[in-house]
Amino acid sequence: MNALLKRIAFISPYAGSIVSFRGPLIKELVDLKAEVYVLAPDYSPEIRKAVEELGAKPVDYFLDRTGTNFLNDLKTLFQLSHIFIKLNPQVIIPYNIKPIVYGLLAGAFTRVPTRVALIEGLGYAFIKNPSLKSHIINWIVRFSYKVSLAFAHYVFFLNPDDLNEFLRLHIVNPEKVRLLGGIGVLLDEWQPAPPVTQPVTFTLAARLLKEKGICEYAEAAKIIKRRYPRTRFILLGGLDTNPGALKREEVEKWVRDDILEWYGNVTDVRPYFAQTSVYVLPSYREGVPRSTQEAMAMGRPVITTDAPGCRETVIDGVNGFLIPPRDPGALIKAMERFILQPELIIQMGNESRKLVEERFDARKQNQKFLREIMMLYENQ
Repeated sequence: MNALLKRIAFISPYAGSIVSFRGPLIKELVDLKAEVYVLAPDYSPEIRKAVEELGAKPVDYFLDRTGTNFLNDLKTLFQLSHIFIKLNPQVIIPYNIKPIVYGLLAGAFTRVPTRVALIEGLGYAFIKNPSLKSHIINWIVRFSYKVSLAFAHYVFFLNPDDLNEFLRLHIVNPEKVRLLGGIGVLLDEWQPAPPVTQPVTFTLAARLLKEKGICEYAEAAKIIKRRYPRTRFILLGGLDTNPGALKREEVEKWVRDDILEWYGNVTDVRPYFAQTSVYVLPSYREGVPRSTQEAMAMGRPVITTDAPGCRETVIDGVNGFLIPPRDPGALIKAMERFILQPELIIQMGNESRKLVEERFDARKQNQKFLREIMMLYENQ
């Protein structure tokens, strides 16, 4: 770490993701004697304490994450500007749409020397949908990205599909883009667990959004349970406020009908993944899903979609199966492969662990990210 590089600020859309998603990188920066600030809009006492235990400093700021009120967004912009003036960071790293847009604008206004955007996925706005509302949201998001990314020095993407789409749409300068790959997991903290072949148990962990493929998961579970009643289906994740959010009544009905088990938002998924035979994520689009990397590290085969981000985690027929998005029938066929051939659970689970060691070691990914930032900072 360059001796001059001392103050780094992450700008997060919600505090709940900081420790699990950013924790290893923050700890590495702290160990390198950097002063790390982590801005988030919704700190709880527990998360604040966890961030402090990493050696970083939690900072509150206002953010209406899914709202469309211009005055609220203006408040975010002014508040971030005030924070940057006070903290005087040398590098800012916003992630997620609103932190990127308003973080970069505020960073440019306050002359933060190094501004790095981390685009972890394109989400709802870039999922193909014929509705007029979807087209309007897509246009607004594209315009917002194009304006704000003009003020970034580097723009990191997790998968090549997102990177290429931004280039095709002329949203970002090609000279600024970098492909990072998945953010990875700490392999020593995510050890393989004994395979589970009886009863065959499928698990999905995600925010409860339709675009995560949760309805397809429930539909497949309903049919599989009729054919193979002992099969278990676990759903992990909390309710959300995004446009595609599921309603509590929908999820609770699946539980009442004995289609799946829902445990809500859990702080540690490892006990549930230890009960899992196969991890399932039928998402329509991702960055590179962290939950899948965690399941792979624990030696779980994966069923996911042949969609941006998701396809980065599976070699079809090796550590799992790729299926088309929005296709419950294909999902059912893939699930039945594991039920009828339980030896695949062991074989493909071992391949998942090998793949995560090759592609998704958080320490290697963090080093790659930090090298790029250091090169940028030293050349400013």
